[in-house]
Amino acid sequence: MSEGHPEPDRIEGAPHPRQTAQLIGQSKAEAAFLAAFNGKHLHHGWLVTGPRGVGKATLAWKIARFLLATPDDDGGMFAAPAPQSLDIPDSHPVAHRLAALTESRLFLLRRPYDEKAARLKQDITVDEVRKMKSFFALSAADGGRRVAIIDSIDEMNVSAANALLKLLEEPPARVTILMISHQPAKLLPTIRSRCRELRLGALSPQDLSNALTQAGGEVAASEATALAELAGGSVGEAFRMTNLDGLQHYEALISLFATLPRLDRPRALNFAEKSAGKGAEAQFDLSVTLLDLFLARLARAGTLQLLPPEAARGEADLISRLSPSPHHAREWADAAQHLGLRARKARAVNLDPAALLMDMLLHINETSARLA
Repeated sequence: MSEGHPEPDRIEGAPHPRQTAQLIGQSKAEAAFLAAFNGKHLHHGWLVTGPRGVGKATLAWKIARFLLATPDDDGGMFAAPAPQSLDIPDSHPVAHRLAALTESRLFLLRRPYDEKAARLKQDITVDEVRKMKSFFALSAADGGRRVAIIDSIDEMNVSAANALLKLLEEPPARVTILMISHQPAKLLPTIRSRCRELRLGALSPQDLSNALTQAGGEVAASEATALAELAGGSVGEAFRMTNLDGLQHYEALISLFATLPRLDRPRALNFAEKSAGKGAEAQFDLSVTLLDLFLARLARAGTLQLLPPEAARGEADLISRLSPSPHHAREWADAAQHLGLRARKARAVNLDPAALLMDMLLHINETSARLA
């Protein structure tokens, strides 16, 4: 990708995963790969799965550094001991080349930039997979390993996925393909069956705080739990929340919903207009996300009869009042599904964002009044 073009596998404002110094909170996945390597069971295809923003790409780049920097064990009596971690020093030549995207034994497959349209393409195309196959057809300069990172396989169109499948069915020798997937259930079953899976989990509040600090964000200790709740343990989502004052936005939303089932309409209108003003697309998306998240928390709490950790002051009392039983939970789950569908349709026809948000708030009020 030419210099100056946006990188599709990078969160705006954060370092690229290849430049992230440390993988936080995913020691089990690291240990699983290392065990396979040391046990001589290195599969050719690895699916790195889990929620968005929990370190999947960072792990893939860490594995790539490890594989390309670790010499082969020739089985001789003077062979180096088995590695105890995937860590490679920053000073290592491979680490320098990967950071600069100049490593000749690595192929990075991601959405390409469309020069004519001056934007990133929506999908990874079959032409990009063919380039990867051509790369593997060339002999490695040192006869050693080669690695490909696909970020993400979810963005492949059908033709690209079928081309990748053929490659996985007849993999080249000494090649490791690391495929990042946020939604592995949507992949072709035949692709999944030909790969080993490394599953990454959501980050704890402390790990999330540490990862966010590493990425250049900041979070107060008192806000770590709330941010982890709203971000679902995803540092990528936490980064977005932090940049857009998501915690303060959710506080305002909970304060507004404290007036249910007699919604304070002037405040609701003010909330909708502030969230959907000109040039506020990111804020609008955040507002829709937070509304959906609040409804999901209502439904989960009523179903499990268990309150989640508070993500805003007064949230626990509000959830207790609005969703005290599984019956209430089902109603809130139905409301979430209904509003999600309406939001997608409204976006498709370019409905006024403020009107859409106000409509969602009024529907939540109606549901609350019916259940009161």
